[in-house]
Amino acid sequence: MQQLDYVADHLKLLGDKTRLSMLSLLKEREWCVCEFVDIFDMSQPAISQHLRKLKSQGIVKEERRSQWVYYSLNVDDKPHIQVVLECMPDSNYILKWLNKEEPTASCGPDSPTCSS
Repeated sequence: MQQLDYVADHLKLLGDKTRLSMLSLLKEREWCVCEFVDIFDMSQPAISQHLRKLKSQGIVKEERRSQWVYYSLNVDDKPHIQVVLECMPDSNYILKWLNKEEPTASCGPDSPTCSS
């Protein structure tokens, strides 16, 4: 039953459109929190809350670079999530659905949306 709870908890997290969209974007590259703030038109604390939930279940991992935090997928040992993500559209489709373009500015001291 422990495996069933494990998979159910993961799939419950994927039931949120924002988190599922984040994971779909993360299929292709890592993303900084500030990029997600721009893409999803959400506050940094709201984005961080979504990412914290995914990180707590080991679905994403974070890497701190200077004052910015970058997230990437951590699903090599989670075939149930891999299968779901295989069915998801690519980042171009997700961004178009959100009426956004891929951010061109990288995070750094001159980026107006980036903060620690």
